[in-house]
Amino acid sequence: MGAGYVGLVTGACLADINLDVTCVDIDEDKINLLKKSVVPFYEPALEEIIKRTTEKSKLAFSTDIRKSLQHANVIIIAVGTPSLEDGNADVQNVFAAAQSIGAYINQDCLVVIKSTVPIGTTLLIKNEIQNIIQKRKQHFNVDIASNPEFLKEGNAVSDFTKPDRIIIGVETEHAKNTFLKIYKPFVLNQYPILFMDITSAEMTKYAANAMLATRISFMNEIANLCEAVKANVNMVRMGVGSDNRIGSKFLYSGIGYGGSCFPKDVKAIIKTAEKYGLPFELLKAVESINHQQKQLLFKKLMNHFKSIEGKVFAIWGLAFKAHTDDIREAPSLTLIQAITDAGGYTKVYDPVAMPNAETQLKHNPAVTFCQTANDTIKDANALLIVTEWPEFRILDLQIIKTLLKEHVIFDGRNLLNKDELNQFGFTYYGIVMKNQEALKTEIAKILQSSEMWTYLMDSYHKTKDAEEQELLENDFDNILLKIIELFKIQA
Repeated sequence: MGAGYVGLVTGACLADINLDVTCVDIDEDKINLLKKSVVPFYEPALEEIIKRTTEKSKLAFSTDIRKSLQHANVIIIAVGTPSLEDGNADVQNVFAAAQSIGAYINQDCLVVIKSTVPIGTTLLIKNEIQNIIQKRKQHFNVDIASNPEFLKEGNAVSDFTKPDRIIIGVETEHAKNTFLKIYKPFVLNQYPILFMDITSAEMTKYAANAMLATRISFMNEIANLCEAVKANVNMVRMGVGSDNRIGSKFLYSGIGYGGSCFPKDVKAIIKTAEKYGLPFELLKAVESINHQQKQLLFKKLMNHFKSIEGKVFAIWGLAFKAHTDDIREAPSLTLIQAITDAGGYTKVYDPVAMPNAETQLKHNPAVTFCQTANDTIKDANALLIVTEWPEFRILDLQIIKTLLKEHVIFDGRNLLNKDELNQFGFTYYGIVMKNQEALKTEIAKILQSSEMWTYLMDSYHKTKDAEEQELLENDFDNILLKIIELFKIQA
């Protein structure tokens, strides 16, 4: 139930292992698109799976909730739970789904809550369904379970089919055995299924996202301190991440986290803690740091220009991260609004997020939507890189220098080489200072002539797996740094 991001990925991947799946949603326009195998959002590999499974009649789409529920053995609730103004999660769609289940099922079934819901919601949903069934004077055995999703936008298909772990909260052996059958194809390589009580499963979802958000905010604070003391945050990141107690994931500095999960879930767990009289000061600090970090690029802009009234700025990247078209809570929106409020204008571009951006920003007359990255920089006073899309990593500096009115670049993702840009006549501002970058560039030029480097680059551009791309990017960086260390070269 719910053919949004989580529901559609879940349904398509389950249909791909030969289960019969119907994705049901009340949005007729969305369902009509899906019947034509048109995915209403960007997610690599998903459209191919939908085409394949619909052609095999394993995946269907419907707006007929009654018909879809009547003969279902397993019902997965995957509707949205956006934040309310007070920070609590809005669960009205989850309860609406539960009410439909109670009203229309005609047999025993397992109801699975995959939506991210406040602690205790799953058991409330069970009571809601049972009460409605009793009013119908019917009796069905309805098992309830919590099976939270851990899908990264841009890598969701891989996350579902090759999970780090599968978290399931159950009450009965029957429910447990049902999940073991469903997920058997995904755990053949020993990915663990962790069964637990329902409340613990709900809590695990919030705790995981809160931890990841905390790592991001922590590293952003470290990056700001590194800039102040002239330390190299990349060296610090490698030193910290090489400790196997910590690991290297989510230790990259930038301009704050966004998207549909981290901001919403951090707010929700803070509110849950408050209900139990526990002031979650750590997560309040995480949230505050993230808000400040989203302002950082604008502060650097104002420090350079002093006044930006009437000036035009090129914005590269609108999605909250690469490999997705999701702009919810994106740092780009904060930056664009700040520039607009200060009297400036923006010309914006993103490889895949332009439709969502136009919907979000269409009422802002100070924003111009461009078809290419180069269209944005023509006669602009500066270039601001906001999302870490691969195509922004290697630039034709001569073209940029020719098109930009002023040769200033603000790099919110630390993609570029400060020393190279300075030598080319650009003023460069990153989030942190980068020592050794010029040396790494020279070594890279030598390596680029080798067959190994060509192979790595070809692999990077061919893969559609965002996680694999990230690993290759780390390999490039680590290779260069290890060569520097090997020859004891001082930057």
